[in-house]
Amino acid sequence: QVQLVESGGGLVQPGGSLTLSCVVSGFASDFTIGWFRRAPGMEREAVSCLSMTDGTTYYLDSVKGRFTTSRNNGGNTVYLQLNGLKSEDTAVYSCATAKYLGPICSYFSTGAVSQDDFGPWGQGTQVTVSS
Repeated sequence: QVQLVESGGGLVQPGGSLTLSCVVSGFASDFTIGWFRRAPGMEREAVSCLSMTDGTTYYLDSVKGRFTTSRNNGGNTVYLQLNGLKSEDTAVYSCATAKYLGPICSYFSTGAVSQDDFGPWGQGTQVTVSS
């Protein structure tokens, strides 16, 4: 049974940074971990993806160069480093595991996978970017 616990959200000014953490337990070492966000009045969207097998990553175009997802050395904590935050980054950020094995991260850019291919989900952590 996979469980995920997120933390690290908060209120920051534009241009600021935050580090989000996702502690994952009860998962296989070759799982895929995705970060998603849901902004006010919008649908949930994939922000990043990290393969635990080969390190393959995916990033939403609007966050490339600003956000970085990583894993602690051989551990069960996945991070999402948020830099250069903008007001439009305000959202609830959630992490989730893929429901099945495979090159999941590689398929995001093609639209072949979505949030429906992930679960269970963490509780989410609020990121608010405002001056």
